[in-house]
Amino acid sequence: MHTFLLLLILLLCTHAAQADDESLAPYQPRLGRERPVIAVVAQNRMTELADYVIPLGVLRRSGVAQVLALATEPGPVQLMPALRLQPQATLEEFTQRYPQGADYLIVPAVHDSEDPALLAFVQAQAARGATVVGVCDGVLVLGNAGLLHGRRATGHWYSRSQRLEDFPDTHWEENRRYVADGKVVTTSGVTAALPLSLALVAAIAGEPRAATLAREFGVQDWSPRHDSQRFSLGASGYLIAAANYLAIWNHEVFSVPLQQGFDEVSLALAADAWARTFRTEVRGSAAHPVSSAGGLLFLPDSPDDHPVLPGPGATAIPTLDSALDGIARRYGESTRRLVAAQLEYAPPERSDRLARRNNMDNP
Repeated sequence: MHTFLLLLILLLCTHAAQADDESLAPYQPRLGRERPVIAVVAQNRMTELADYVIPLGVLRRSGVAQVLALATEPGPVQLMPALRLQPQATLEEFTQRYPQGADYLIVPAVHDSEDPALLAFVQAQAARGATVVGVCDGVLVLGNAGLLHGRRATGHWYSRSQRLEDFPDTHWEENRRYVADGKVVTTSGVTAALPLSLALVAAIAGEPRAATLAREFGVQDWSPRHDSQRFSLGASGYLIAAANYLAIWNHEVFSVPLQQGFDEVSLALAADAWARTFRTEVRGSAAHPVSSAGGLLFLPDSPDDHPVLPGPGATAIPTLDSALDGIARRYGESTRRLVAAQLEYAPPERSDRLARRNNMDNP
């Protein structure tokens, strides 16, 4: 009987711990601020599009915080795999404006996760009490900054071997969209940026505000529940990527019209998806720099002289689903799966009829 009670207590404690892990810690006001200060930092040379734009778009449009788009240096940020953006401030300018630091620092995947200036900034913000969030392979920056020692964390499925090798004393968790350990938060692959951003809104302003915002983006669940083990490329995925890349005669350039007040979250998801086919280049098109719904300043790549991709839909997730369907129609179901795996996104079940379609209709 004693053994049974002990096991029951252990099970209940485990359940309680899992329940607590379903949400981020509530924001605790500090430094006399009316609203938290959130900095989202990019590397100018190359920063992952959705990792950077989605948190900026969601959090700025939520109205719950002062949210700033930063870059390591002056000048535009080249987003990967498509589009360009003009940040609001450099790391140095942010430090001068907010010497006490940010309340939250969000770090997306960047080209060089060992950038000394970026690592020093991350370390300084953590030392000043910021909650540091690594989105996707932004976790590599956190690891190189020394923030993951002995902590629980997660990351994009593709970098698992690298993470295990580079940061062996980190407790790497699978099947989690995001993992919070103290003031360090990490996420799984690219599309985890959206549920993570909603979880931050909930932590700052409560579940009702996050739920309202989630409906605006077409998100039904922003919990950390996830099946990361279903994602892989496998031999077939690598073969498709190589075949698409090498068939240069079939490569295409598409234009994304940048219109004043456009939905940057939906556009980021659609452009990110299309630009990951290894057959498609996506360029932003406008006569001049354009501000998005969240006030982000996007820079045009070229005039509107290429075939146009469909514009963002009513909400973000349906826009992504539509983009994946368009990829399947144009390039085949295998390329759709390749893109979904890169984004670490599990689309809704699709009919066998649609899955078999592989024509060359316009996207």
